[in-house]
Amino acid sequence: MPRITYIQHDGTQHEVDAPSGQNLMQIAQANLIPGILGDCGGVCSCATCHVYVDETWQGALPPMSETEAFLVEGVPDQQPGRSRLSCQLTVTDVLDGMVVHLPEEQY
Repeated sequence: MPRITYIQHDGTQHEVDAPSGQNLMQIAQANLIPGILGDCGGVCSCATCHVYVDETWQGALPPMSETEAFLVEGVPDQQPGRSRLSCQLTVTDVLDGMVVHLPEEQY
């Protein structure tokens, strides 16, 4: 089973087992990781599951949809090339070891 590490803004790390087929938002919520709100339930309509993905993992991720790109543009602390919505990132074995960073706050 893939392992994903979530790093909170203060540096606190949470390494969790990540079942393939679930998205990073679902996994964070199931493991009670603070900082991932997911107010819309994962339907890509709110951006309260914003994360930063290291550029080394970008090639393993699907490209952003137009909707995701539009929502990411509106987050106050966007980091181009790194900002993604965790509800749009489905775990596969290829993502084993991935690290995502959480913003200081979701809006």
